[in-house]
Formats: sequence, structure tokens, C-alpha cells
Amino acid sequence: MTDSTPGITVALVRDLLREQHPDLAGLALREVAGGWDNQQWRLGDGLAVRMPRTERAPGLQYKERRWLPVLAPRLPLPVPSPVRIGEPSARFPRPWTVMTWVPGEPLDRSPIGRGDDSADRLADFLKALHVEAPADAPTASDRGAHPKDCTDGFDHFFDAVAPGDIADGLRAVWDDAVAAPGWEGPPLWVHGDLHPANVVVSDGALSGVLDFGDMFAGDPAWDLAAAWVLLPRGAAPRFFDAYGRADEGTVRRARGLAALKGLFLLRTGRDGDRGLPGGKPTWGPAGRAALDRVLSS
Repeated sequence: MTDSTPGITVALVRDLLREQHPDLAGLALREVAGGWDNQQWRLGDGLAVRMPRTERAPGLQYKERRWLPVLAPRLPLPVPSPVRIGEPSARFPRPWTVMTWVPGEPLDRSPIGRGDDSADRLADFLKALHVEAPADAPTASDRGAHPKDCTDGFDHFFDAVAPGDIADGLRAVWDDAVAAPGWEGPPLWVHGDLHPANVVVSDGALSGVLDFGDMFAGDPAWDLAAAWVLLPRGAAPRFFDAYGRADEGTVRRARGLAALKGLFLLRTGRDGDRGLPGGKPTWGPAGRAALDRVLSS
């Protein structure tokens, strides 16, 4: 993914606020780390401005505007919630959003030190999120399928970056996930993109969840992979005990998806080390750690 809307500057964001939300325009404004789809600016102490910079980003923001006010009140960890809407204009042709700011440091920059506490917090969060979704809930686009339908993606990342010392183990984990039964329950709310840059840590424990742009209704295994992608080594059993709803097939799918996500993180980290567009240097170590946790479970 590349930046298709260059020139999003502090002056532009300030001008847009003056035009559409003048009561917020006097707050301190500074750019902070964003994702692929949105450039992010912290506004005062409690808000963030998310400026879309890819073609798909407005659709993701619309999804968050529609559904986060429904989901957020029942979730036990802080999540960003939309508070103001920015309309497209001559100055900036895409919609943008003012969200609440979730304090903490991203997990790819500040590791979890309190593993048991974080396992319990993540389990409580996903138990609250994973309820049956309504008929008009969004469906998945590039995720959400059974692992057997994601083998091309796994092979792509596996061939590119799988460490030789663990390649055989990773292949065995993936093959087991492919052979696991599929999800037979109703479509549940799924965050869809739980990785170390989309959660924050405070005082050594998981303290917030970010970026719901990829949320969908479907198989909870896509979120349960976080037991290995986010939590420290050895915390997965406690997490699944606390979560209490995952059958054997779901755990097998989740473990395979954790291997896929770990390879993706490792590849994105290597791209970052080489200065390639979309690369994230901090994701490489997070990806390798996730793969090691997958194989140690």
C-alpha cells in the first residue's frame, strides 16, 4: 500500500478543523504514528484526527463510524470512538474523522510484562466482542476465510521469509489448521486485525485496542490467533482458559492463522529494514517472536 494523498500537513489539518470544527482548532496538534491507510494526528490530550491516505481508507472509516458506537460501550478495554466527522472539501477530497485517543504505547514498541494480567484482559475483551453479529454487519474482504482457503497467502510469505530453523514446524502447524473443521456457529463480531501495532500497553499490561477498520462478522479464530501474536510466551493456555469458548477446531485454525500473521509481520519488518514502501521495522522482531510462541505451544 502506498500513500495516494500526499501533502497532509499540520497546516492542512489545522485549516480543515477551522473550517469544519472551529471549537477544536485551537487544541495542540502533532503527527503521531499511523497505519497504512490513515495518517494520524493527536489533537489535544484526548482526541486524534485520522486522515485517509489510501483509496480504501474512507470505506474503513465509514465502517468504524457506523459500528464502533454500537460496540464500544460493551467492550472492557478502551477503543477509539468517533466524535466528529470531517466532510470532503476542496481542500481535501476525502472524508476524515476525529476519534477519541486511546493512551498507551503500541505493543510493537513496548512489550507486555504482565502476561497473566494481559491474557485475562484480552480474553475478557474478546468474550465481550465475540457475540452474534446482526444481519447487516460487514463481511470480510481480504480475511475471514478458513485457513485452507488462505494457503496461497501462507505459501507466499512462507517462501519469502520463513526462518530455516523453524520452517518444518511452521508448515506442520499450517497443515494442521488446514485440516481443522470450519466454524459452524453464527457469524460473530471479529476485530479482524489484531497485531502488535493495533493494541497499546500501559504499565506492562494490555490497555487498549485500536483500528477496527477491518472488523467483520465471521470466524472468531481470526482474533484468537492473538493468543500467540500478542501475548508473551506461555500465556496462551491461560488466555484460552479465560476465554472458555474455543473448541479444538477453532484453536487449531487460530494457531495456523497466528503462523500466517507472524510470517506477514516478519516480511513487513524486513521490508522496513530495507526502506521499502509500507515496511515497518518494528514488526520484524514481533513477527519472529510470534512464530516462536506458535511453535512452543
